Amino acid sequence: MKINMKSTGGQNTKEVRKPYLTGSIFDERSVRTIPAFFGTIIIIIFVTFIACASAIFSNFLLRLLLNGAAIILGLIILFNIGSKRGADDVNRGEILWQKREKGQPFSDSEQRMCFHPMKGYITGLIGMLPLFIVAVLLALNTSVQMTGSGTLPSWMQAYTKRSDIGNALINYVQPEGMHLIDYLRAAVRIAIIPYVNLIGSDNKTGLMILERISPLIMLLPAAAYGTGYLTGRNIRTQIHTAISENEKKRIRKERKQRKARASSARSHEPEQLN
Repeated sequence: MKINMKSTGGQNTKEVRKPYLTGSIFDERSVRTIPAFFGTIIIIIFVTFIACASAIFSNFLLRLLLNGAAIILGLIILFNIGSKRGADDVNRGEILWQKREKGQPFSDSEQRMCFHPMKGYITGLIGMLPLFIVAVLLALNTSVQMTGSGTLPSWMQAYTKRSDIGNALINYVQPEGMHLIDYLRAAVRIAIIPYVNLIGSDNKTGLMILERISPLIMLLPAAAYGTGYLTGRNIRTQIHTAISENEKKRIRKERKQRKARASSARSHEPEQLN
């Protein structure tokens, strides 16, 4: 057990850190955690899409506040999920440390599930891999989106059958279908819709740049989860410190109560007559 002194409000608080066994970067539990992480990402994307689909305002400050809040809230949720997982893994490592000190047996799979500093990042990266691959494919093939040809006026429909000018109007009556890149673009823009709203649909160059850097944006959830996982050690330290402080308060309270009872007993003793 490691104890550090920390000053808080003029009082010295002893930080209590219990030793723990370190696990592996990937374990059996990760097989279940990664699909759960990806499912959480899909839920966040769905909720964010619903919330931000109508958050397109001409006022940039208003767009920044609403879409920025959606981005930050999603990252905070993943950070908290990661911190809970990290604290659980540290706790598991503490238990196994105590077992090892007592000579009690435990399996290798149990130790692999203990805390590892990179486990959160690896879990997040693998969980984001499907969306990351889609974003990479789009980033390598995207270009500035040009305005479409629009709708042909009704009074010009008769000219489409004339051989001399019909070929010039064929794009209006036979619009070009969607290609693979269009489906990739739709998927990525849905996933990062708050960023799309910040750029604005009229900024074609800005949207192209956003699509170029979309793989980096896809890594932000993994970074939030992994960073939250790292805080698991501090969470366990805070828990042990709080338990230690509460125990000290209990001992001081009991000591005061014993002194009070002893003092009360002495005050009620009869005086000896000379």
